[in-house]
Amino acid sequence: MPELPEVEVVRRGLARWVAGRTVASVDVAHPRSVRRHAGGGDDFASRLRGRTVTGASRRGKYLWLPLAGPDDRPDEAVLAHLGMSGQLLVRPPGSPDETHLRVRLTFADDGPELRFVDQRTFGGLAVVDLVDGVPEPVAHIGRDPLDPLFDDAAWVAALRRRRTGLKRALLDQRLASGIGNIYADEALWRARLHWARATDTLPRPKALLVLGAARAVMVEALEKGGTSFDSLYVDVNGESGYFDRSLHVYGRTGEPCDRCGSLVVREAFMNRSSFRCPHCQPRPRSARW
Repeated sequence: MPELPEVEVVRRGLARWVAGRTVASVDVAHPRSVRRHAGGGDDFASRLRGRTVTGASRRGKYLWLPLAGPDDRPDEAVLAHLGMSGQLLVRPPGSPDETHLRVRLTFADDGPELRFVDQRTFGGLAVVDLVDGVPEPVAHIGRDPLDPLFDDAAWVAALRRRRTGLKRALLDQRLASGIGNIYADEALWRARLHWARATDTLPRPKALLVLGAARAVMVEALEKGGTSFDSLYVDVNGESGYFDRSLHVYGRTGEPCDRCGSLVVREAFMNRSSFRCPHCQPRPRSARW
């Protein structure tokens, strides 16, 4: 699933190509892609036609396009979650439809269209109310580490109140949003910490160390367009990122650690995989499995 850097790459593309434009028409080709919109496809389309997109925003892995209200201030937004395979693509009018095109938005200026393409249909779009500038369905999600208003001290305090393993806490979107499996593993490798390290006994300096590592790895990934393991993870122009070439442990089972040369191991974790260096990230005495 796309994580913060991949979603932020898409957000930047939407801010460039869609913000400030007025929706002319909406075509919903697959009802599952608007299943989170309470009124269904017809209502989704009618609530978008004639509305002006004022920008492109993100919290964690969620994107939204604020829509100008009667007084020109955003009161609703198109909320998007990309799921496993969702793509928001900007395409010239008249260009061939993608095989898995689910929703198409055209604009009053007759410029490039916005298309939601989703092979597995786990993602979706919905028009939702904004509460203090944030879509109501995602208001409970924590700020992400790249947010200027993110509170490092509050995050550390909340982390140390938990009685869980460190990677579980990193993936908890209520604590901090946007960190997924890839960047959690990479941050833990940089901080030399095992994924099962108990959070309630983790010293504050080490908590700040892993937070800084998570922030640093996501910034680096963002600079390289994110991590693309296949053709499904692309920006609005359909181009893949290349941070996968810079990964130190994720997906590198049996390869030598870039720091010490020990072979990277893969371990089962919450119905998925965790990757670590057994020498740089040894099993902790204080662990929560």
